Formats: sequence, structure tokens, C-alpha cells
Amino acid sequence: MAGPAFRAAAVRVRTPATSANLGPGFDAFGLSLGLYDDVVVRVADSGLHVDIAGEGAETLPRDENHLLVRSLRTAFELLGGQPRGLEVVCANRIPHGRGLGSSSAAICAGIVAARAVTIGGDVRLDDVALLELATEIEGHPDNVAACLLGGFTVAWTDGGAARAIRMKPADSIVPVVFVPGSPVLTETARGLLPRNVPHVDAAVNAGRAALLVEALTRRPELLLAATEDRLHQDYRTPAMPQSIALVNRLRADGVPAVISGAGPTVLALVEDGAADKVARLAGEGWAANRLSLDDAGTSVLPLGS
Repeated sequence: MAGPAFRAAAVRVRTPATSANLGPGFDAFGLSLGLYDDVVVRVADSGLHVDIAGEGAETLPRDENHLLVRSLRTAFELLGGQPRGLEVVCANRIPHGRGLGSSSAAICAGIVAARAVTIGGDVRLDDVALLELATEIEGHPDNVAACLLGGFTVAWTDGGAARAIRMKPADSIVPVVFVPGSPVLTETARGLLPRNVPHVDAAVNAGRAALLVEALTRRPELLLAATEDRLHQDYRTPAMPQSIALVNRLRADGVPAVISGAGPTVLALVEDGAADKVARLAGEGWAANRLSLDDAGTSVLPLGS
């Protein structure tokens, strides 16, 4: 079987930040946010050149160990073979190690770029296969589903295969993120979770997760009740006490606030008119940002846009 042919022109891929869990939807719910990384990939005659600007520019590897490069390589194998060389330019805006899906953004950028520079790549690697591949690399589908599809996603595995559905959040909802100065490793946050939880807590989370689908898509006035969690957030307090304290303080003031993904970023989902006021509530030590909701997911864009 002949190997793949590659486009001579570079491709530009934009990937959004994401917030997983959203309170009760542990390892299932994801929300795509209007904060983006951009990657330009070009097939070269030989070698590998990686250039990084923005977040992680001082710490990320510029070789085959870069997560985006590893994702490119994995996708190229499924597409039929590796190109002779690669040039990769990254403009990173998503904070690393803060629970905003920076690793999912890198994975999705890599696999979508590989498909885009491969002639006939969308036939060899369709959208269902993209989600399955991204999940295989990441280890769970919640962030990558939202990153690929945009909007509000519910992800699950069926017979070992990743699946997801996408819904449109209510237009009036505005995400406000409170990003602390120091990261928390996802492995650290996950390591604090117990193997078993009380049945009553699991029952509460099931009900709140179901309610959150209605609250996020049609009835934002229910978000405070719908974002209650008993399954994971409190258990993570030793790794991020300031984040849990901020969540509790915001919720006591009636603000629907949760830990974003594995933390330590705090996400508030508020009505448009209250977003600026809420952004001022965190105090020192937090970078508060009012974001938009992303509707597009991972996109291949013209180079000049």
C-alpha cells in the first residue's frame, strides 16, 4: 500500500481552552471556552523544527517529546506514514497546569493538523476516529470532546470507544475564569480521589448532572443548584485549598462556581450582566478573565486570518 501524500502548503489550526467536569459531571461534561492556541504545521524536506511563543515557551520541549509533536506522529501513523520533515510553530495562550485543557488543545491541534496536511486525510481519519484517537492519547474524553466539537459536550465510552454529543449553551451564559499563579498536576489532583464514595453523594451528583444539562442549555437560573458537586472537588482541597475556598465563597454569594477540570482554576458561569462584577470578587493572587463561549471547536483556518 502506497504511503500518504502531503500538501506543500502549511496549515493553521486553532484549538480552544476547555473546562471539564463543571461540578457534578465528573469525567463526562466539557465546555469550550473562547481562549485559543494557534499552531501552524508545514511538511518539510527533512528534520523537525519547533518554535513556541507564549505559554510554556520557557519550559516546553522543542523535539519529539513535545505533546503536540507526539500527537502529530501518532496521527500520521494512522494516516499511512510519516512525512520527511516537519516545521511546527505554536502560539500558546492557554495556561498550562491550570485545569483549562492545555494538553487537550495540544493533542487536538496535532491530530487535526496531521489530517489537514495529508491529502485525503479526512477520509482516512474521520471525525469519529479523531475523537477516539484524541481520547486514546489523553486518557479520557471529557476535555478532548469539548476541544474538538466546541460548545457543551457530554462524553462517554461505549465498548472502549469514545463517544460524545454536543449541545449549544444558552447565549446569556458568560464564563469567568479565576486563574492562580501556580499550577497543580492533574496526577496530583486525581491521586486525592477516594476509590469509593457514599451512595448518597453519588445520587446527589447524578441528579445535579442531569439538571446541569437543562441549566446550561435552556435555564441558566438553575446553574447554582445544578453545579453542586460531592464527588471530587472537596477531596482535592489539600492540593488547592485557596481554589476550594474561592469556590465556596462565590457559591455562598449565589455565584455558580466550580473547579475547572482538575484545577486549580475556578470557573464561574454567570449571566452576562453580572460577569464584570463577579470578575472583581476574587481578590489578589488571581487573574480574573471574562471569556466567551466557543462554538467552533478545533478549526483549520486560513493562514492570514
